[in-house]
Amino acid sequence: MKYFLTLLLLSFNLHANSFFDGIELKSARGKDLKISKGPVLVVNIATRCGYTPQLDELEKLSQTYAKKGLTVIGIPSNDFGGQTPESDEDVAKFCKLNYGVSFPITKKTIVSGSEKVELYKKLIKSSKETQDIQWNFEKFLISSDGSVVQRFSSTIKPESKEIKAAIDKLLP
Repeated sequence: MKYFLTLLLLSFNLHANSFFDGIELKSARGKDLKISKGPVLVVNIATRCGYTPQLDELEKLSQTYAKKGLTVIGIPSNDFGGQTPESDEDVAKFCKLNYGVSFPITKKTIVSGSEKVELYKKLIKSSKETQDIQWNFEKFLISSDGSVVQRFSSTIKPESKEIKAAIDKLLP
């Protein structure tokens, strides 16, 4: 129910984060996602990766900071070792059942290589580190004004001091 309400709130928010202007995001069930004004943490996720347990920390981060305006978005990708072979809906179910994920999960997306989607082209171009995505669970923190503030590698855990400090700087 909470996941549904989050998606409903996101889809009716008229004050979208400018970074996402012109970027189409679809939920795992194919519904349009509009991103609320406020900081956003975008993470390419996988279901069968050694970093998959980070979903638990991402959910905790989302729960801790959602009331202050942070939106966490999980973007499944099968780009690295075929570690997300499930259908879009099965990925969302997996995340919910195994890690209690209530933040939005999108349809599977190509995040690396020449066929990566516009969102990831823009994320990479706008970050200080312009190399392609290296693996699952890379994280991009976007401010409410639409700038990419920081990029975090897969090895940096969502509840690390580094990520929390960066988020705290963006919130009231």
